[in-house]
Amino acid sequence: MDPRPACLVTGTVSPYRREAFRLLAAAEDVEVIAWEQAGPPVSGLTVHRTTQAGAAQLAGSGRYRAVICGLNGRIALSGSYLAARARRVPFVLWVGIWSHPRTAAHALSLLPTRHLYRQADAIATYGAHTSRHVERASGRREGVVVAPQAVDVEHFAAPVSAEHRAGARADAGGAGTDLLVLYAGRLETEKGVRVLLEAWRDAGLGRGARLVLAGAGPLAAEAEQAGAGVRTVGYVDALELPALYAAADVLVLPSVQTATFTEPWGLVVNEAMLQRTPVIVSDAVGAAAGGLVGHGRNGLIFEAGDARALGAALQTLAADPELRERMGSAARENALRLTPQAWADGMRGALRHAGTSRERRTC
Repeated sequence: MDPRPACLVTGTVSPYRREAFRLLAAAEDVEVIAWEQAGPPVSGLTVHRTTQAGAAQLAGSGRYRAVICGLNGRIALSGSYLAARARRVPFVLWVGIWSHPRTAAHALSLLPTRHLYRQADAIATYGAHTSRHVERASGRREGVVVAPQAVDVEHFAAPVSAEHRAGARADAGGAGTDLLVLYAGRLETEKGVRVLLEAWRDAGLGRGARLVLAGAGPLAAEAEQAGAGVRTVGYVDALELPALYAAADVLVLPSVQTATFTEPWGLVVNEAMLQRTPVIVSDAVGAAAGGLVGHGRNGLIFEAGDARALGAALQTLAADPELRERMGSAARENALRLTPQAWADGMRGALRHAGTSRERRTC
């Protein structure tokens, strides 16, 4: 068995990846190479902060038995792949997209990306939707393994007291309302904010309903002027999000596809579901395409960009508290399966296919 560690090349060690990375490191002896932001130290996880060129150099240094690399950072990606080939060590590609961007610049990257899909020793994907994209683009199925998108389940599924929930609802402007609809995310066109505001106006849910937008972005001023029943609350810290999700009756993620963006997943969906909050999402959201959101099971799915369809979905859930309760229970049950451990297990499966897994070690 090769005694060297493996490496994972990524741009950022974001908060929702820390535990997943730690679990993978414990099981497979993996070091992280971050070429953008390393984040605070994580016990048991070695992180090297460098540049994209430095990441490629480290990947090819000879100290690693395998290279895992995300599909971003042109220099880091191409350099890490070439370094792995030069060192004759397995290369695992980590893929989150399920639609290749449609700009002229991205058109030039299509053939090289397909080459990576075909030549990688294994591919780890965000979900079934991403696996299907890889299979369509490359013609391969072997070695394509799902490492599901996960959040900190322990944090987001933690019980919220009735008092804390009521306080969060009041702070959001929902005290005394019959229905609190929540949007959490960037206030940008690609996230479907304008579609949501139009749908809200058309739905006519009455004075007992409130739409709360938590987040910041270029459409903040437009959202603030959207009229009766709409309130913006700005950025909400992750520590306060569970209570806000619990306070909401419905979460909406109405993302739309653009030439440069297709929602890879939408982790706010996982987070809200863990607090038994049903969701309404567009079919351009990865959590829907990837199977977490099931229409009529734990939420509703509408055609991206269709404000009328979104308004009808809002009316459906507004009129049926029992349906919201059933969907919320199913939502929590489904989201509980997508854990950092499930991600680490999926990535271990990709390493196993590539022939470099530490099979005799335990998590």
